[in-house]
Amino acid sequence: MSGERILLDSVILIDHFNGVAKASAYLKETAGRAHVSAITRAEVLTGFADEDLPLARALLDTFPLVVIDREVADLGATLRRNHRWKLPDALQVAAARCHGLLLASRNTKDFPPDEFDFVRVPYTL
Repeated sequence: MSGERILLDSVILIDHFNGVAKASAYLKETAGRAHVSAITRAEVLTGFADEDLPLARALLDTFPLVVIDREVADLGATLRRNHRWKLPDALQVAAARCHGLLLASRNTKDFPPDEFDFVRVPYTL
């Protein structure tokens, strides 16, 4: 997993901000290879009080941002129909696939790694 470019699912960053050492270690390990999507950015920022937003934004700003463009949106719609995923999950996968990234997530319920070879589960709790 050392050279793989990845898209961080929201839960990884939320775990980091909640003090989960495994998440923080993973972020350090993937520095320079990890990206966040507009979905992840919005989901993470939603959990912060106004006075704490600068701290969250400072970390999020260190990652390249993967945007939701027409190609991602169209693939996201197809994935949502085919897998019955929630729209944010479908857009996360679409963003990863369209940009040649793997998806790092603990969400093995929706993204079982034995079924989806683009999913990496960096740690468990």
